[in-house]
Amino acid sequence: MFGAGGRAGRRVVATAARRGHEVTAVVRDPGRHPDLAGERVRVVAGDVTDPGSVAGAAAGHDVAVQVAARLDVPAREFFPAAARALVDGLARAGVSRLVALGIGSLLEVAPGVRLVDTPGFPADARAFSLGHAAELEVFEGSALDWVMIAPPPVFLDAESPGTGRYRVGGTRVPVKGDAAFSYADVAGAIVDEAERPAHHRVQVAVFG
Repeated sequence: MFGAGGRAGRRVVATAARRGHEVTAVVRDPGRHPDLAGERVRVVAGDVTDPGSVAGAAAGHDVAVQVAARLDVPAREFFPAAARALVDGLARAGVSRLVALGIGSLLEVAPGVRLVDTPGFPADARAFSLGHAAELEVFEGSALDWVMIAPPPVFLDAESPGTGRYRVGGTRVPVKGDAAFSYADVAGAIVDEAERPAHHRVQVAVFG
């Protein structure tokens, strides 16, 4: 589980552990996340952009989850670097399945038209979104069995317990009224996909 210390990552770790899974929570500095460790959770230091680090953390696991992000590194550098390291490192570790958290701005508002490419889309958000797009291109060019879960562009409060219900499917931005979504429900969708793979080598929308 790469990116375990973030808002989405913590929810994924908690959800997976609560369901009885053994989780290796990978963070850059375990000392900053003393509360992550638990009966089923082992916290380790790792770098998702380093293939050797990825291989070491993933060894012996059935599925890898990637939700890591860096705000201190340009998105066009970080996300494809992480994707390349995951493709290489997971192959070394013998882990063939990856569930990754994407971004709703790469979903379409019309056939062939992504939200990120629409007029007036904020420049800073566009740069971050295109980093995810570069990550997606790396996965598409690999032999890895991956899925990228793309939630709507709008989240509820990170502390929301969620509804426990969500829908999955398609590549379109949800219609107005369906856009709000919680990190808890995103985590549920990610863990569900890790437990019961239903989508392969595709970006798929998940929404309330």
